Amino acid sequence: MLAEPLVKRATAFFDGQNLFHAAREAFGYSYPNFDPLALALAVSQQKGWNLTTVRFYTGVPDPRESPFWNHFWAAKLAQMGRDGIRPSSRPLRYRSEVKTLSDGSQQTVSIGYEKGIDVRLALDVVRGTLEGTLDVALIFSQDQDLAELSDEVRSIAQSHGRWIKIASAYPQSATSRNRRGIDRTDWIPIDRGAYDACLDPRDYRPRPGS
Repeated sequence: MLAEPLVKRATAFFDGQNLFHAAREAFGYSYPNFDPLALALAVSQQKGWNLTTVRFYTGVPDPRESPFWNHFWAAKLAQMGRDGIRPSSRPLRYRSEVKTLSDGSQQTVSIGYEKGIDVRLALDVVRGTLEGTLDVALIFSQDQDLAELSDEVRSIAQSHGRWIKIASAYPQSATSRNRRGIDRTDWIPIDRGAYDACLDPRDYRPRPGS
């Protein structure tokens, strides 16, 4: 058995879009109104971990495709940087898809999707493990693409003779269809009360005419 450290240094890794969609499904919120630093601190304090670093990852829409959300994320990410969070963003990629409308007609629409966000997050978790800067990787996501990451991190820690924990935190309520954390991690469901205690008091949505 590897020695468990008395003081456990935690780094929080936020999959911004995954967290937003989970909160929308669980609590009905229509935009990402969470404060990552407050959420990371709340979960870490609950578990008795010493939060040292917060990292945030998201795709950002092209301003020509979605000026509203481009403005929102530019402003929110800038504030995160001022709060000491380390944000990492990538421009969304776009592809055309044909949608069938309610009247039976079809329309071609441009759909944005993230590329490389989960890879960047995973690389940063592995780097923190290799450099020995964390004892707990606290991942705010339910993305099962990250399940293999937990095995890799434990293997690295074992080879270095270090104790390590990987946890996934996510909003959950009676309306949540997905009630699973990332496989092979410790699951930490976040209820409405805990989430609402960590709302961002600032609203980054652009006002009409701005």
